[in-house]
Amino acid sequence: MLDGVVLARKTGAGALRRPVLVALGSARKREKQMTARFAVNNLMLASALAAADGWRTVHQGVEVKLTRHPETEETVILCRSDDRRSKERAMHDKFSRRIETALERLAVRVTRSKRHLDPAPVNRQIGRILQQNQRAAARFTVELEPDACPAGFRLHVAYNASFDDWAALSEGAYLLRSNITDWNDEQLWKGYIQLTQAEAAFRIQKDQLNVRPIWHQRSERVQAHILVCFLAFVLWKSLEMWQQRAGLGNSPRTVLEELARIQSHDVVLPTAAHDQIRLRCVTQPDAAQATLLDRLGIVLPKRMRLAEHELSALAASA
Repeated sequence: MLDGVVLARKTGAGALRRPVLVALGSARKREKQMTARFAVNNLMLASALAAADGWRTVHQGVEVKLTRHPETEETVILCRSDDRRSKERAMHDKFSRRIETALERLAVRVTRSKRHLDPAPVNRQIGRILQQNQRAAARFTVELEPDACPAGFRLHVAYNASFDDWAALSEGAYLLRSNITDWNDEQLWKGYIQLTQAEAAFRIQKDQLNVRPIWHQRSERVQAHILVCFLAFVLWKSLEMWQQRAGLGNSPRTVLEELARIQSHDVVLPTAAHDQIRLRCVTQPDAAQATLLDRLGIVLPKRMRLAEHELSALAASA
């Protein structure tokens, strides 16, 4: 069974408890994860990631490899994603540039100082710079070296090659763990993806559809509420798949907000016989809306026919 972002561990009499995802991210975060209760040996991870054999493509841009935990004999699914690798590499580069820029400014201030400086505040500034950019902080080693300048020291910045070596291996990589032993790597990975889709369904109902818990007293009303939520989600997913087929992404909210600006209006024209002619007209879409409707294959009518109950209500009020 799946839970969170990993496969659930079974304990006791078939009970399930929530495990911990071990993601291979930044150095400080990685250190905490590697010392967690369910952490996998770092050396085993590095050797498994570096080995070229055993990888199999299960989805475009996603490769997986099955291995075993050296201590618990659990199934470990190593995964690496091209999209995730690009994202994490961009984040490392972004935070590295921020650190370099901040340290350069600090070094210039120290160099231009005309008096002796206390190293303690400077060290605190260095700590703040690294703390604010923790994703790449382990790449840098910053020291205050004695110098003959008026400040009495200068900044010395060195780059840790071990960080870059580990980043080259771990960027875009994550792992899933399970006590299931009779599934192959593709089945385990697809089971995880199904879990993320189920979690996304709950998020959509809360955030996008604005369906909040409602306290019903009768069981039939509870079942009716569940049915309404399910039907709303089906319509939402239908619109999402419609979007994807049209090459418009997968955000139904954007489509609904754009099309909501298309409105219909009733035009009432008096006649010589003191009657009224009521025409229901549809506003013309702008260029963006017209493109969206064309991609979706929707043709807007210029006029809409009034429903019978509307005609009866208008006649009764006349």
